[in-house]
Amino acid sequence: MAKVTELKRNEDGIATVLGVLKQQFGDRFQTGDAICEQHGHTTTWLKNQSPDGVVFASSRDEVQAIVDICATHKVPVIPYGTGTSLEGHVNAPAGGISVDVTQMDQILAVHSDDLSCVVQPGVTREQLNTHLRDQGLFFPIDPGANASLGGMSATNASGTNAVRYGTMKDNVLALEAVMANGDVIRTAQRAKKSSAGYDLTRLMVGSEGTLGLITEITLKLQGIPEAISSARCTFPTVDAACQTVMQVIQFGIPVARIELLDAIQVKACNAYSKLDLPEEPLLLLEFHGSEASVLEQAEMFGEIAQEHGGGGYTSTTSTEERNKLWQARHDAYWATLQLRPGAAGISTDVCVPISRLADCVNAARARLDEEGFVSPIVGHVGDGNFHCLLLIDEQNADEMARAGAFVSWLNELAISMDGTCTGEHGIGQGKMPYLAKELGQSTVDVMGAIKTALDPHGIMNPGKVIAV
Repeated sequence: MAKVTELKRNEDGIATVLGVLKQQFGDRFQTGDAICEQHGHTTTWLKNQSPDGVVFASSRDEVQAIVDICATHKVPVIPYGTGTSLEGHVNAPAGGISVDVTQMDQILAVHSDDLSCVVQPGVTREQLNTHLRDQGLFFPIDPGANASLGGMSATNASGTNAVRYGTMKDNVLALEAVMANGDVIRTAQRAKKSSAGYDLTRLMVGSEGTLGLITEITLKLQGIPEAISSARCTFPTVDAACQTVMQVIQFGIPVARIELLDAIQVKACNAYSKLDLPEEPLLLLEFHGSEASVLEQAEMFGEIAQEHGGGGYTSTTSTEERNKLWQARHDAYWATLQLRPGAAGISTDVCVPISRLADCVNAARARLDEEGFVSPIVGHVGDGNFHCLLLIDEQNADEMARAGAFVSWLNELAISMDGTCTGEHGIGQGKMPYLAKELGQSTVDVMGAIKTALDPHGIMNPGKVIAV
């Protein structure tokens, strides 16, 4: 099992910064143990590493002032949105200051004619979609948690709709960010495309707070489809479900969502969300478009599923029924934890080319069963992305060691299939050992050169992504 990095603390600098921030921000600067521990919280097995203080920033100017103070004294700065990330992104391995942007929660502009909007980083995806609903628009990226859009941008988040609408990198038009020297930059204008210089927008998206703190985001929006239909279909095996997904994608059927839940995950969701789904491997789908196109997509899927032994195929356009199914899918993490009360969840996040999906999922299931782990498999399989959530007794050293070996094996298996160790969770601390294996040390060295050039003192979320 990978261990979090312990970095050297700048004790004198931290002590000075704590005093300056307390004087400047008053009650919006907190150093209590509980609130600091909360801001080092991670929803996975990684050790909590708390910051020394938390500032609740309310504007770009305040973020700039915080960074200026920390840069002067070479103290780490760690951005914090809602704390739902899974790879230790908000930990503070060298101490420092957590910049909480939850008060930066304003939707600054909606340009409905251009299908775009401008938001502050603390706006959550659910908040934005509630605001947009009466304008016939929505923002499609939907990780299971109600994450902040700043955090989603920083980690290049994804979700169930990515098979049709892409990930955050495909939906961020421009960013405003405070860099390590306190400068504020804007990466692009609102135009849908540009050839003006380096693509700094995509450099910042997925940089996990290691290059700068995002203070404003310009996003692409979508029109709410005329018709939306959800469907579900059970299969005799996970392999049959994966083969169906591969064929659906290869035939170019424009599904909006296609999610796999194995039998163990369905059992967990039934118990947690009070459903009565057949406890067999399941595909959940959603089709967007006109009434005629949605019907056609559903019929084409049904024919392919039948060829692979799919049964119990049902679809619905009822908003209530659709929401119930997709909420159960989004609650899968919490449902799984109920399978072994008191256990910790270790989540994997590999992604492979669609042609290797069945091979990778089948190998993972076989290895999990061989090891005797309680672990469902669930995933955004239209992208070749899936997760195993191992339920482990953290006090059992043997279990922890075997779980760590499984995570390492699965990451390396995906990489050997021309895939990635992280489809959407990011590198953070937990995936650092696999980045060079995936991309090569020369590529990681280029990342290090960029990091050093933009953040020479290493104050921006240190100990994440690369060891610089």
